[in-house]
Amino acid sequence: MLFSFLLCIGIERSRNLVTDDEWRFLLTGGVALEIPFVNPAPSWLKDKSWGEIVRLSSLPAFCKLQNHFCSHLSEWKKIYDSSQPETISLPDPWEQSLSNFQHLLVLRCIRPDKVWKMDVAYIEPPTFDLQHSFKHSGHSTPLIFVLSAGADPMALLMRFAEERGMGGTNLQTISLGQGQGPIAKKMIEKDGTWVVLQNCHLATSWLPELECICEEMITDSDGTKPDFRLWLTSYPSSDFPVSVLQNGIKMTNEPPKGLRANLLRSYLNDPISDPHFFNGCNKVWEKLLFALCFFHALVQERRMFGSLGWNVPYEFNESDLRISARQIQIFLNEYAQVPFEALLYLTGECNYGGRVTDEHDRRLLISLLESFYCQKVIEDETYMFSPSAIYFAPRKGTYESYVEYIKSLPLNADPEVFGLHENANITKEQKETQKLFDGVLTTLPREVSGEGRGTRLPLSQSQPPDESMNTVLLQELVHFNRLTSTIRTSLRDITKAIRGLILLSSELEDMFNSMIVPTMWSAKSYPSLKPLGSYITDLLSRLQFFKDWISRGKPGVFWISRFYFTQSFLTGALQNYARKYRIPIDHLSFQFHVINQDHSVIGPPVNGVYIKGLYMEGARWDRTRHVIGESLPKVLYETLPIIWLKPGEKPVFKEELYKTSARRGMLSTTGHSTNYVLTIDLPSDMSPSHWVTRGVACLCQLDY
Repeated sequence: MLFSFLLCIGIERSRNLVTDDEWRFLLTGGVALEIPFVNPAPSWLKDKSWGEIVRLSSLPAFCKLQNHFCSHLSEWKKIYDSSQPETISLPDPWEQSLSNFQHLLVLRCIRPDKVWKMDVAYIEPPTFDLQHSFKHSGHSTPLIFVLSAGADPMALLMRFAEERGMGGTNLQTISLGQGQGPIAKKMIEKDGTWVVLQNCHLATSWLPELECICEEMITDSDGTKPDFRLWLTSYPSSDFPVSVLQNGIKMTNEPPKGLRANLLRSYLNDPISDPHFFNGCNKVWEKLLFALCFFHALVQERRMFGSLGWNVPYEFNESDLRISARQIQIFLNEYAQVPFEALLYLTGECNYGGRVTDEHDRRLLISLLESFYCQKVIEDETYMFSPSAIYFAPRKGTYESYVEYIKSLPLNADPEVFGLHENANITKEQKETQKLFDGVLTTLPREVSGEGRGTRLPLSQSQPPDESMNTVLLQELVHFNRLTSTIRTSLRDITKAIRGLILLSSELEDMFNSMIVPTMWSAKSYPSLKPLGSYITDLLSRLQFFKDWISRGKPGVFWISRFYFTQSFLTGALQNYARKYRIPIDHLSFQFHVINQDHSVIGPPVNGVYIKGLYMEGARWDRTRHVIGESLPKVLYETLPIIWLKPGEKPVFKEELYKTSARRGMLSTTGHSTNYVLTIDLPSDMSPSHWVTRGVACLCQLDY
């Protein structure tokens, strides 16, 4: 799809139907450090969208767009509110005057989540046919499985080997890794068998020898028995030998997209499709099996929603489902009552939970599983898996009746099935759009223009003076000074390199070719997912915050998202309290009080600190009821009021605070992700599990 899109755009540009400026705007949305005009509709139009409308109005074909938008807000709001804005005509005269591509630019500004839409032909997954690929192979041709997350071809391959009479000792498998190369070579030399080398991407040092082995298979094909086959599995890797790829049969068995397709695949594959297995239990087996398959499909599909689904995207696959299904059957055949506690532990903590590395994801996994492994599933005929009452465990029936029920389900499931708010679809589609644009940007040649020659970023003016205030402030200043120094030096050096005054090093070349925040900068930077223009604006506001702190004294309200090391600031706040009252700091924790009236805060509290600058994703703070509430339609992120952090007992719902919307990071020495800041306890009138499945979290900064 990406290749076809680029090919189409290339043809349009060669015919002058798409200008370079329009093409650049589609990919980047334009770049600016500030918006010179006030947002005319802040109640429903994001500042990011308004900024793009302003920048789009600088293009010749859109010169009157900004004024028209301001004077016809109600007409443009209809497009914004529509569930299918791509099908609605633009207000006159734009519908007639703009080309289809130019329509896309307007849609990018107002509803970027609808720019990227797939046709049905690309949604329905094709049936994987291993027999077809095998027919085109030979004893000197390796068969290569290109692995993808959530798909394990081994069960399918072992079943296929049995059907071809190559099971048992005729099928030899080995997972490559350190020291496994010589063993794999001996297996290949044993003629007449099938050899499966798994995870080739983990044996990069041995891959050159694999390349030589495959070349020998081709040059000495007469010496190899016709029944011999070499199967390779590998994730995409730049170290994989090109010649092996060129001469081999490439296959991929990606997990199906969609809840229905996932369920159907589970029922059409072993062991559930085996009549002996499906009919191997006479109790409540069928309902629990369906509940497990539904859970398996649900945890895989939540990956599509990014950080709302999981902090870390996990590769749950068919082996997790198979072992869990067999365990259900074993327990039901051995016990009079269903041992839900044992099944919850084995499935949630061992089979699926064994892949989970984030403790907050583990809490979510168990919360989801508890709604499927419960007494209501087997006793309550009205128990539904979703509020819409579309999904439920059918009554005991034949294998065919379950397959027919699955086929009757909707092709695309709504977010409520996964326990998410309807806004999750917007988030997912926006990320798909951005993924498309990022993919296009990586394929484009780098262009240099002199148009911005006179523009200079005012970084040096905002650098704070070298003055120590306290340990936290000093630590922040050291790191921000290091970052601003790196930015200044790199910009100065790249200017000299372009003029031919110094050599262009590999680091400077990478920076020159970078379409986003250069790696040289991000290595010294605080975590950020913002594009370059927004990153600079954010950096300047951080520098101004610390400059004000130095010149005016400690602020009454701390802008928590401005800190390099947020945990150091929080520890400093606890340390002040510990010293004041002579209490060991490890005995202290924060209690969180939301200050709904921001203007009531006129100075620092007696104990603790006031913080601001947080966003809530997946829910909102209800300022009327003073509890967590459901998100408003199309409002993806809600700005939180000022929060008072002070020592106290822990209340109701624990909500995680992360530095960026990615939520995941490296595992730190504390056992948490480096992106994790702290857990905020907020009052709620609903059960914590509801918000857990919603994927609710607080963020220090947004992606724009």
